[in-house]
Amino acid sequence: MKHDHAAADDRPIRPAMLRGFRRRCPHCGQGMLFDGYLRVRDRCPVCLEEFHHQRADDGPAYLTILVVGHVLAPLIHFTYSSFRPDPLVMASGLTVLAVGLCLTLLPRLKGLMVAIQWSRRMHGFGGGEDPA
Repeated sequence: MKHDHAAADDRPIRPAMLRGFRRRCPHCGQGMLFDGYLRVRDRCPVCLEEFHHQRADDGPAYLTILVVGHVLAPLIHFTYSSFRPDPLVMASGLTVLAVGLCLTLLPRLKGLMVAIQWSRRMHGFGGGEDPA
């Protein structure tokens, strides 16, 4: 049982998550995790860690919506109750803010999810284990 605990500790989750959030390889922190905006590379160009097993799927999109919604809801309330702007002006400004936040957060949260999977040895990241 001690062996399993030691195997999990050789990939600390906090540094991996920070590297993933920066869109870097969770293993070395040097190579870029993405080949474009959201396409995860098959392997790190620096340390050759394989990423083709990752299964981020819809998780980053859900997290992005959750975070952006929780940021914008109080902002909408504060803006409307304090300044009473014209509804079209408020909607336009908040739409630009929402799109900007979504485009900024989506690749970072996807990198974070891939890093968590790598750190916890999920979906084939176990080092030679067959995920099936």
